[in-house]
Amino acid sequence: MNSKIVSGLLLALCAIGIWQTTIIPESTMYSEVGPILAPSVVIAALTVLGLIYLILSMKNKNPDCIESDDGVPIEGGNQRVFYFLIAGMVFILLIKPLGFLIPATICGVGIAKSFDAPLNIKTFVICSSISLAFWGLFSALLGVDLGPLIRLPF
Repeated sequence: MNSKIVSGLLLALCAIGIWQTTIIPESTMYSEVGPILAPSVVIAALTVLGLIYLILSMKNKNPDCIESDDGVPIEGGNQRVFYFLIAGMVFILLIKPLGFLIPATICGVGIAKSFDAPLNIKTFVICSSISLAFWGLFSALLGVDLGPLIRLPF
């Protein structure tokens, strides 16, 4: 599949995303960040990137790994997907009993491992810092309810 087809499929998915954001019901409660803002910003950014990708593919400036002679997948693809999916599942399962910080840190470490990051203290510190920053931005500053930062299970 060449990059022109991929860019067309991406833009078709963006069109579906735009349609989906238009049918999200308005919240009955007042909030600075409603249920429509974040999806609209994300789909707008993805649409712009899809258009850039389409323009570059029309000019034949996109590298296409499938058409490359040395384009071979990196080894361990199944293990990478496993780490990525398990990290997401751990986050989903642990966010209610433990709060946001611990599951988000574990999820970040799992995703980092899926991209070949070593499992060391530096990875944990970086992932916990990112988790803390996201909780601070969304929960503390924007008022989005992410739950408590840490919930003790006892």
